[in-house]
Amino acid sequence: MRMVTVRLPDEATLERAMEELGLPEEEVDTGYGLVAIDPGRSLYGLRVTEAAARRMDRREGSGPYSDPPIEPYGPPR
Repeated sequence: MRMVTVRLPDEATLERAMEELGLPEEEVDTGYGLVAIDPGRSLYGLRVTEAAARRMDRREGSGPYSDPPIEPYGPPR
């Protein structure tokens, strides 16, 4: 999965974002959802498949960004 930043209308929902961006459910991490980054500027974060990220028009937002897993540092205690 890749992170993308998208510009959407005020009070966007995940379902509306998928519809406006033309993304089917299988290309979006629905568990992650739509994250408000800067609602005042209509910026939201979304996780999508690599193929979807490549297809997205850069005018819709920015990215894709890598989304590495976050794991504890060092040996388990």
